Amino acid sequence: MRFDHDVFLSYAHLDDAALIEGRKGWVANLHRALELRVGMFLGKSPQIWRDPKLQGNDEFEETLIELLKNVALLVSVVSPRYVRSEWTRRELAEFAKAAEQQVGLRLQNKARLFKVLKTPVPLEQQGPELRGLLGYEFFKVDPESGRVQEFNGVFGAEAEQDFWKTLDDLAQDLCDTLEIVEGPELPPEQPDEGVKPRPAPGDVRLTLFLAETTGDLKEQRNAIRRDLQQHGYTVLPAAPLPVDAAEVDAALRADLAKCSMSIHLIGQRYSLTPEGGVASLVEIQNERAIERGERGDFTRLVWIPPGLQPTDPRQQQVIDRLRSDPRMGQRADLLEIPLEDLRTVIQTTLERARSPKPLTPPSTGPAVAAPAGTASVYLVYDERDATAVLPWANFLFEQGAEVLHPAFQGDEGEVREYHEETLRTSDAVVLFFGSANELWLRRKFRELQKVAGYGRTKPAPTVAVCLLAPKTPEKERFRTHEAIVLPQWDGPEPGPWAPIIARLKG
Repeated sequence: MRFDHDVFLSYAHLDDAALIEGRKGWVANLHRALELRVGMFLGKSPQIWRDPKLQGNDEFEETLIELLKNVALLVSVVSPRYVRSEWTRRELAEFAKAAEQQVGLRLQNKARLFKVLKTPVPLEQQGPELRGLLGYEFFKVDPESGRVQEFNGVFGAEAEQDFWKTLDDLAQDLCDTLEIVEGPELPPEQPDEGVKPRPAPGDVRLTLFLAETTGDLKEQRNAIRRDLQQHGYTVLPAAPLPVDAAEVDAALRADLAKCSMSIHLIGQRYSLTPEGGVASLVEIQNERAIERGERGDFTRLVWIPPGLQPTDPRQQQVIDRLRSDPRMGQRADLLEIPLEDLRTVIQTTLERARSPKPLTPPSTGPAVAAPAGTASVYLVYDERDATAVLPWANFLFEQGAEVLHPAFQGDEGEVREYHEETLRTSDAVVLFFGSANELWLRRKFRELQKVAGYGRTKPAPTVAVCLLAPKTPEKERFRTHEAIVLPQWDGPEPGPWAPIIARLKG
């Protein structure tokens, strides 16, 4: 459908008052910024309109109502003044009415109404048209003082940078929705020969669940959401989750049923508990994702920032339960890696699901496959132990085994694929417990549990844990039924290795 205007900015005139004499107001700057960024994404100048003069009077019916019938999208600049204005409430209502009489207020899970939060406004004070929208927050709240800082260049370079980051999210979402509402102007180009076409809209592989998190990880969640949307994925939830526990469950199950992956970011704070519930929202989302995974064709990624030290004991218990959860199976993973590495893992996992291809080792790593008839041993260790492990690598090689080492250099996705492929093909895996802590070791055990999911056809590998110096109480008390434990404090001692060598030769 074609419209006279792409976007209409609905705002209270008080919110466009310039804080510094001679400068433009906040809404005027938003208008100009949207014209620039939406135009860059669309490849043409958008028709974005706002009325700087029209006031509440008899001209409303004949002027604005007719205009709103010919607007593709409406952006509401929400503020305390905005929700108190009868004029802006009428704009919202008239646009929603006109939209429903045309192609609808929501198309392909995208709303034609956008909520820009200039300053905080309680949800119950927002109009009914706005309450079901996630919104774009152009402010941040200091967690200690509770003070609000608007994203406005007059407050410094950081506030201006935050403005443009959030503006970029808004502009891209406006562009995506405009293309759906108005349709392409030209027939779609044919894909280049050899390029796999993208799945059609509605394909479950294009819909992902990015779990709600706590405020301390808001920026990280926005960054991941931005990455996913730039790659053509639909990100759910598309609306704020309810406050009632039963309604939260129903909403989560409905959203997760449409998705092929869920991503959970675990922060320092303990999240809110829905009314009538006993678990936090972070825990509930994870549990519903586990249920979804039991039906198959679903991947779950849980991320904890490295070095996270929550001060709330409730959140520490949540993290401890996640780390020891045996349900981290072949299609689930707990990652404690930097954010940039997480973003790489997400994209690698999604790309592999959309375009399956044989796994290849990184160019810097050794060959994965051992010569025919030769048993292979994969040595897994922290990079800090690379030199310390060499005597054991030489010892195993002298026993006739093909020794494989981890790859530490190269693309994060390639390193991960190499690790999974080596686990899939090796006859034995030796975990060296040296410089790393027990948490690292437990994480490696979880990866071993997923070997079957990597397509392993051999019997399960022989697994050993080699305890290296320095000797610590943590290492001395280490016990497990999942592996042979080999204390080797003073260098290679052949005796304890005899059962492993016998299995390899057998």
